[in-house]
Amino acid sequence: MPRRAPVKNARKPRRPGRPKADVADLRERVLDAAMACFAKHGIGATPLRAIAQAAQVTPALLHYYFGSKPSLVEALIAERLMPVVGEMRAQLQHAEDDNAALIAGFVNTLFALIERHPWFPALWAREVMNDGGALREVIVTRIAPQIPLQFERRFRGAQQRGELNPDLDSRLLVVSLIGLTLFLAASAPIWRRVFQADDIDIDTLRRHTLALLDRGIGNN
Repeated sequence: MPRRAPVKNARKPRRPGRPKADVADLRERVLDAAMACFAKHGIGATPLRAIAQAAQVTPALLHYYFGSKPSLVEALIAERLMPVVGEMRAQLQHAEDDNAALIAGFVNTLFALIERHPWFPALWAREVMNDGGALREVIVTRIAPQIPLQFERRFRGAQQRGELNPDLDSRLLVVSLIGLTLFLAASAPIWRRVFQADDIDIDTLRRHTLALLDRGIGNN
């Protein structure tokens, strides 16, 4: 019986394991796309398929890396939000008893975050400020003990030592700092239209906020 000729260019079966990606930072790209989609449409209203399309990957590949949307959201919290918490905690340590440095560090760190991740203010406004926001419990239970409550204790201690205005509420001082940073950035699409203020960038916002906190609105 004549032997069969070997089939050329036979396709080898794919080895099991992690699929190869065309780019090394595929996971980062998916996380960035997810954050952008969540900031624009909301976490609850964004299907995984939309994130895959924005990241230019297949839904199967997205499932391979993250499994489900709750797992993806948890990865975003761990890899995007919690590192920022670490930066803010570092400000508490570096500033020691210098209240001006503590406040400036808070402002500078938040605006640096916003410059790196422009989607963050919109995500905060949508998923923290709104009732039913998917990140509200994360802020209250996981971030608040590390950042707002720690800052409030520092401010209260400074008041007791006579270093801060006693008429201030130390709790509302933390809220005011968030309003002067995150809310200012989150509302930018509105006030930029009202004042035709496309010339105002992150550095202008940072300098304005620090000047307001340092010198108020007087001439001195």
